[in-house]
Amino acid sequence: MMVTANAGGRRPKGDPRQLRRLLAYARPYRALFVLGVLATLVSSGLNLAFPALFGQLIDASFLKVGSTDTGPLDRTVVGLLGIFALSALFGAAQSYLLARVGAGVVADLRRALFSHLLTLSPRFFGDHKTGDLTSRLTADVGTVQGVTSSALAQLVAQTVSLVGAVILLVTTSPRLSLLTLAVIPLVIGTAFMIGRRIRLVSREVQDAVAGANASAEEAISGVRVVQSFTAEGVERGRYGQGVTLSFLAALKRAQLQALMAGTMSFLTFGALAVVLWYGGRQVMSGAMTPGNLVTFLIYALQVGGTVAALTGIFNQFQEALGASGRIFELLDERSDLPQPAAPAPLARAEGRVTFERVQFAYENAPVLRDLSLDVPAGQVVALVGPSGAGKTTLVNLIPRFWDVTGGTLKVDGQDVRAYALADLRAQVGLVPQETLLFSGTVRENILYGRPAARPEEVEAAARAANAHDFILAFEHGYDTVVGERGVKLSGGQRQRVAIARALLKDPRILILDEATSALDNESEALVQAALDRLMQGRTTFVIAHRLSTIRNADRIIVMDGGRVVEDGPHAELVARGGLYRDLYELQFRAQEEGRAELYSQA
Repeated sequence: MMVTANAGGRRPKGDPRQLRRLLAYARPYRALFVLGVLATLVSSGLNLAFPALFGQLIDASFLKVGSTDTGPLDRTVVGLLGIFALSALFGAAQSYLLARVGAGVVADLRRALFSHLLTLSPRFFGDHKTGDLTSRLTADVGTVQGVTSSALAQLVAQTVSLVGAVILLVTTSPRLSLLTLAVIPLVIGTAFMIGRRIRLVSREVQDAVAGANASAEEAISGVRVVQSFTAEGVERGRYGQGVTLSFLAALKRAQLQALMAGTMSFLTFGALAVVLWYGGRQVMSGAMTPGNLVTFLIYALQVGGTVAALTGIFNQFQEALGASGRIFELLDERSDLPQPAAPAPLARAEGRVTFERVQFAYENAPVLRDLSLDVPAGQVVALVGPSGAGKTTLVNLIPRFWDVTGGTLKVDGQDVRAYALADLRAQVGLVPQETLLFSGTVRENILYGRPAARPEEVEAAARAANAHDFILAFEHGYDTVVGERGVKLSGGQRQRVAIARALLKDPRILILDEATSALDNESEALVQAALDRLMQGRTTFVIAHRLSTIRNADRIIVMDGGRVVEDGPHAELVARGGLYRDLYELQFRAQEEGRAELYSQA
């Protein structure tokens, strides 16, 4: 059994090493990132020159009352305008460059995460809700966007601004600097203490949002079932509960952030009030000019603003640690279907399938027990048996949706685990009872079997599947959009498009989970004719629910309790007496008599 990262209810904490993994996704954009950082540094450096010029402006204005020489004032204003213009230019460049880096990193991370998810086995998806996975693809990846772009650059820029402002503070007035800098350790200590708590609560918010998304995903995808059982209230309650949990967690985070912001504000402006009081006394005594006091105050404000910005960046990093933990949980998942180091070649299979004493258990519950079966290439095998006999599990082992837990499954005499998964599955076609079409056009759904196929090949597959005529009856023909899961098509139409898809793929081994069991008689006849064409020359496994399918099979395998209990053609098994005879009497004979009555009435 695959162990997930959350096994046992453990909640992984944010690990700073995750940030290094995260920043690795920024490497392809390092040139843009470096330019963005340089633009940030230039903009920050220009901002450090502003207070000194502003102080000169004050002194040029107020200490020369009555003077007609406006040259110093004019030059100072021109200098300020130049600094503002350059700062705005480099600020705009920084904003664009870092936004470009962040968008690129998020796109790459989403592609990597989605690609990795597609490599995981059905067992993984059985253990995880779709809504939770999509939440990690969207919300969590979006949360880390700022860290991989602007936050890192701002960390560098704000650090430079802090160091520069502190140096200029000390240069302007050493005594006032001591009052100002005394509050910085308090600010940093508060940021670290509250920041750790914010990281944990941010993880709670992300988990709660993912849970709500999972509930919504299930309700929306199964809306017909929800409405048929008038269970709207149940689903509202379930989703509402998830939203409430996320709201309460977000409220807790907002409280912590408000506590931090309030504390930072009090410490910062309290220190400035003390500085203003002491500085005012210095000006009154003649130890400082008004311009120097204003310059010092602006530098002090920059120090306070920089510390506050660094606190915000720290919080952003804490939130990103929680989100990146959820992302890397998925990226660190490994499929329980290992790929061979040196795959055996499988360009075009013959189609012989052999089960040698196969066993399979799911969650420690045995499903298949010591099952042996040899199916020659090109043979059509019908699988029958009571519910829970293991029929679906048996056919799901062939394309390695699951791996045997005992014994060996071979294709063309070679253990299926010796082939590359892609090569093996390229030889297997699947037409399930519940046909899944994607929300594109009819053409795109048929091309899913072989994307590089030519238009005439698509049409030939549709004709062979008895789908061409109804497709042309649509206003847009093959370019008709089928809707999510093919909802705009009838059951028979969906099945025939699925058969065309399988025909175009041209597999050597075919698996049919009784594609006609839920269809009316007219649709069944069309689909059955298409299936007859599809099965020609292929090794076919049919999970059979209808007598017509069974009688057309070369061989009938009767399963019970995970074992093969009978094997032979229809007439022989009926004459032998046993489980198949019982199934025939209970189920298949009623179908035969009902069909005969229908024909007699016609």
